[in-house]
Amino acid sequence: QVQLVESGGGLVQAGDSLRLSCAASGRTFSSSAMGWFRRAPGKERDLVAAISRSGSSTYYADSVKGRFTISRDNAKNTVYLQMNSLKPEDTAVYYCAANPYSTYYSSSGYIYWGRGTQVTVSS
Repeated sequence: QVQLVESGGGLVQAGDSLRLSCAASGRTFSSSAMGWFRRAPGKERDLVAAISRSGSSTYYADSVKGRFTISRDNAKNTVYLQMNSLKPEDTAVYYCAANPYSTYYSSSGYIYWGRGTQVTVSS
């Protein structure tokens, strides 16, 4: 079991940066792939970025490639999402999730979820 708590969301202007953090507790963090999802108003929850257990491999949705960077620190049981050049369309609730059993880019493998943190980007 993994418990996840996100932080770092907020209200920013277009072009600004934010760094989201997700603190994990439980014994399986280092053996879990980690991902960041987001749900915009009226839309489904989508995988934005994911990172493998070792941190050596990453996945990004096309909409955030070149702007967002996912990283993890297994010693601190924390995963990060650095978001640069934010756009109004990045406005969403961002969720941290853990995938203990399948490959990091498999959305269906994420079975542990945080409660989410709101990111609002104004124009």
